[in-house]
Formats: sequence, C-alpha cells, structure tokens
Amino acid sequence: MFIGHFAPAFIAAAAYSRGPKLGTYFVAAQLVDWAFFALAMLGVEKMRIDPNATVMVPFDLYYMPFTHSLAGTAAWAVGFGIIIAIWHKDSVAGLLTTLVVASHWLLDWVTHKPDLTIAGGEETYGLGLWNHPEIAMPLEIGITLLAFFYYLKRSRGPAVQPMILIGVLLVFQAINWFAPPPTEANMMVYAQSLLAFGIVTGFAVWVGENRYFHQRGGLAAASL
Repeated sequence: MFIGHFAPAFIAAAAYSRGPKLGTYFVAAQLVDWAFFALAMLGVEKMRIDPNATVMVPFDLYYMPFTHSLAGTAAWAVGFGIIIAIWHKDSVAGLLTTLVVASHWLLDWVTHKPDLTIAGGEETYGLGLWNHPEIAMPLEIGITLLAFFYYLKRSRGPAVQPMILIGVLLVFQAINWFAPPPTEANMMVYAQSLLAFGIVTGFAVWVGENRYFHQRGGLAAASL
C-alpha cells in the first residue's frame, strides 16, 4: 500500500483541529517506511527484487524487524507520539499521531504477503491482498478518497492546493502500479522512494497551511 497509508493522516488532521497540521500526519503515516529506506541505505534492513513476490509488487521485504515488525512499528509510533505531545503540549495530538504511525502496520498486514513479524521472529504475517489487484486497487483508491473528502468537508479554504495534492498522490500511485519495476534493489530505488515521500509531504504541508477548521460558534480557525 502506498497512498492508502495517508488515509489515516487525512482523518486525524480533520478529526482534531487543535492538533498538528496535515504535513505532520503525513510524516507519521509513512514514518516506518521513511525509516526502512533509510536503514536499507545503511544495509541494516534489506529487500530484493523478486518478480514473483506478489502479483502487484515485486519487492521481497525479507528483513525489516526494526521498522515493520509490530513491536518495531509500535516503538516508532510511541516515540513520535511523545515528541508531538511534548511539542504541541497536547496529549490528544500525541495519541492521534501514535495511532496514525501504528496504522501503517495494520494496512501493510492487509496488503503484504506474509513478511511482517511480531518482533522480528520467524513467524510472518500478511493477508497478501497484493496478489488480488481487483480488490487491492479499488480499496486503496477508495479509502484515500473517502478520507480526503472527509478532510475537505471538515475544513475550508482554497480548493486548488488540496486538488493538487490528491492529483499528485494519484499520479504517484499510478506510477507505483504501472511503471516498469526496478531490476534490483539499490541506492537509487531507496532514494526515489524517499524523494516520493518528501514530495507528497511537501504538498501536504502546503495544504495544511491553507486549510481552516470549523470551531464552536461557527468560526473557523487555523489548525495549530
């Protein structure tokens, strides 16, 4: 799953207007992937290209205990949530951020082949929806669009920025699905992935700076 990971970010940003802006939640949504590709660059976590890995995604993610185990994801989630709670002086913001980071493991469990672990052990988990594109594709697009329109409904502001953001997300998802896959896992693949995360997060920051949320009394105030 790629853009589907950002659905919880849209929901969290819309649900609690006093929390972080959208860009922070976008970082949270893909935090463990940011960490995975950074650690892959260092040779700590590992992947390889295998055309038979799944029908949709040729990535064999065979060693990622520090980011994509349930325990690893939980550690990243709690750590980032604590940072946000302290930064914003708001425990609700910290909790929502923690949940957005933690949602990554659940969404990966739905789509990945069994390559996720509880704490880096031998037993692996994953429902393998990537082997069923007729389900995985509409599901990913559907949850993203539903969350996006929920965010729009709960906020107001210029329409151009969010439309550009969702357009960029859809274009990147199309590239992810339909572009020729890489022939090997290397620094270029890792750097391109991090660049893609950076670009969509940059657009999310731009959107978050220009959206306002309904408050009591019918007034609208910028999210903090």
